[in-house]
Amino acid sequence: MALIYGRNPVIEAINSGTTINKIYIQKSSKEFSDIYRLVKEKKIVIVETEKSKLDKMCNNRNSQGIVASITDFKYCDIEDIIELAKSRNEAPFILILDKIEDPHNLGAIIRTAECLGVHGVIIQKRNACQITDTVEKVAAGACSYMKVARVANITESIKKLKDYGLWIYGLDMQGSSKIYETKLEGAIGIVVGNEGTGISRLVKENCDFMINIPMTGKINSLNASVSAAISIYEIVRQKNLFKTKNEV
Repeated sequence: MALIYGRNPVIEAINSGTTINKIYIQKSSKEFSDIYRLVKEKKIVIVETEKSKLDKMCNNRNSQGIVASITDFKYCDIEDIIELAKSRNEAPFILILDKIEDPHNLGAIIRTAECLGVHGVIIQKRNACQITDTVEKVAAGACSYMKVARVANITESIKKLKDYGLWIYGLDMQGSSKIYETKLEGAIGIVVGNEGTGISRLVKENCDFMINIPMTGKINSLNASVSAAISIYEIVRQKNLFKTKNEV
């Protein structure tokens, strides 16, 4: 069993159909009347308790007065991500995370990816962050909707994605072309590297292109989740998935 906590993550878990065993809510709180109605509709068991106990359930983090006990996160296969793109009649758009270790980075990346229409995220089984309660909290409910594939070998997964027709772009400070000057269309996979060491050598060698995000400040590196967000948005912009209110 796993726990998720915080108002938005729990609401999204309920709405997405995630299997929830119990929901623990702060006793005598009037903030959760809407959640009470939603939970009763879904016939989920509610347990009222003190907020201090809820925080302890979350390893002494701020639970925001609500915790849900759910089944362990269900990872998918790469093929499931490809099928999702096909079902939407869209070219596959996938994020490949090479040994991302910080749960806050992983959660932020998943949140951005879900908001901007990425079809799926690929992570490694070893030496990388997995979907934890912290990731769920930072993702603010996005984990309930985002397909995440967990693989043993990123390099082999990249080869498989190429067989599906994806072009693979690696984000690297030393990339040969600027992201804004690179044509980013069709089926795309973007590789985001480890917070400290970046993309590993073998993964780099299997990327079709290495691209960089231009910077003009004195610091020459960005947080992994920020780099991911910038690259996702640039791809979305080029794919013209966004339409301004004036265009609608």
